[in-house]
Amino acid sequence: MIAIIDYGVGNIFSLRSSFARIGADVKLTGDPAEIRAADKLILPGVGAFGDAADKLRESGLGDVVVDEARRGKALMGICLGMQLLFDESYEYGRHRGLGLIEGRVVTMDPAATQPETGQAAETDTPAAETQAAETDTLAAETQAACTHTVPAGLKVPHIGWNALHFPESRPKSKIFDKIDQGDFVYFVHTYHAIDCDASVIATTDYGIQLTAAVARGNVYGLQFHPEKSGDVGMKILKAFVEMEV
Repeated sequence: MIAIIDYGVGNIFSLRSSFARIGADVKLTGDPAEIRAADKLILPGVGAFGDAADKLRESGLGDVVVDEARRGKALMGICLGMQLLFDESYEYGRHRGLGLIEGRVVTMDPAATQPETGQAAETDTPAAETQAAETDTLAAETQAACTHTVPAGLKVPHIGWNALHFPESRPKSKIFDKIDQGDFVYFVHTYHAIDCDASVIATTDYGIQLTAAVARGNVYGLQFHPEKSGDVGMKILKAFVEMEV
């Protein structure tokens, strides 16, 4: 059985329908016992990273997902669900992710407002000067972390069909066995993953190279929506269902 994790955020019904179309035994659930009993897990998600991360944490489901993934259970995050797999996101602040895949999630919007980092106290004491220097450094690091943007003139959010490209430096992932270089899939996102080169299994071009899919052992992530990607998306879901971990 494949469990689609229901934590109050996600494209869960369209995903369930897609898995049903390929004959998969699938269940929507927020029950930790059912999640632990499942053969494979799907972590969906739409909306804001911080809200989703909070719901996973407050419900305890985030810990369940991490535990099951670390035990070797196959896990696939989709759209925001993929972003939640990373260490952190800079979407409207700085938020901690599940930490299953190394990397960060940043905006691609040149006009996005950067998160506040706070102000140091105005005093001449050495401690305050050190605090001010640390604050300035954090502000600079945060600014740099949040400005990996697309060229002017390209619309953000990135919505529409884009081609997949597979790195030549590594074997094609099992989930892309029946997918050809240049096949198109459907994206809807404003934020994207960086600093995750070791895990990238597919990219797409949108003025800059964007991470389209990642994998680390038994953990997979898709930035695009397979359930909205026609036959190509169905082939990817079917490959995940049928693969042995």
